[in-house]
Amino acid sequence: MTDTPAPRADSGDSPAGLGFAISAYVLWGFLPLYMKLLSHIPPAEVVAHRVVWSVPIAGVILVFLGRTSDLRTALTTPRTLAMGCVTAALISVNWAIYVWAITSGHALEAALGYYINPLFSVLLGAVLLKERLAPLQWGAIALAAAAVLVLTVQGGKVPYVALSLTVSWGFYAFFKKWLPVGPNQGFMLEVLILLLPALGYWAYLTGTGATHFGGTTQDTLLLLGCGAVTAIPLMLYANGAKRLRLTTIAILQYIAPTMIFLVAVFLFDEPFGTARAIAFPMIWTSVALYLLSVFRTRR
Repeated sequence: MTDTPAPRADSGDSPAGLGFAISAYVLWGFLPLYMKLLSHIPPAEVVAHRVVWSVPIAGVILVFLGRTSDLRTALTTPRTLAMGCVTAALISVNWAIYVWAITSGHALEAALGYYINPLFSVLLGAVLLKERLAPLQWGAIALAAAAVLVLTVQGGKVPYVALSLTVSWGFYAFFKKWLPVGPNQGFMLEVLILLLPALGYWAYLTGTGATHFGGTTQDTLLLLGCGAVTAIPLMLYANGAKRLRLTTIAILQYIAPTMIFLVAVFLFDEPFGTARAIAFPMIWTSVALYLLSVFRTRR
């Protein structure tokens, strides 16, 4: 779903920052409605067009912001380019899983994955960076793990979609912190790295007559729009996060999975079931514990 610049804990909340961030999360919350219209198109083709049409949008924004020199430096620095390849690979995997989840009737699992993701990021910090966690944070992680166990036992299968989204986005956010460029430049770097494979795949589909682009007016417009629905929320979030406190971002980030959850249940009519009726309240409780820990840390 987002770019992940690290906001300063001591910064204040600006109205512009709130506007940017809330707009980004609301757009991500409505994104399943857009992706559902692409259900008849293979996820790989959708991801390819998300990459291709994000490039001109991100490029125009970088030119407007006057940050193209940073991008040129990143493209000519081997270490930065290598790290960009890592984050680009992770975000492309995350996009592919997300598109497949929405278009194949697994939007509830997508919501679950993005509810768990912040807790997974906290766990990564503890394991990989040796960060000390507060008791409330350990409690939140344990409760989320118990919810996954409930889904596995009661549902009869591991929630692979949710866990795949959590892990791919969690590691993307982790490695993104080490990418020595700004969030807007970082996103442009990633889509430029992915551009050649995306164009190659598009050319293959065109050559085999399997492409949906140019087939019908609706399909063509929807695929063209993939760039806007990908790049615009990311750019909005990147600019909002710089103007908000960490505690504010911690709260706002749950707007999107909550909207995805509501869309899945009330618009997509996905079955809720006993396992989810038990697991989701557990997840919401773990989220409450996590947010409480964030507020305590802030104070």
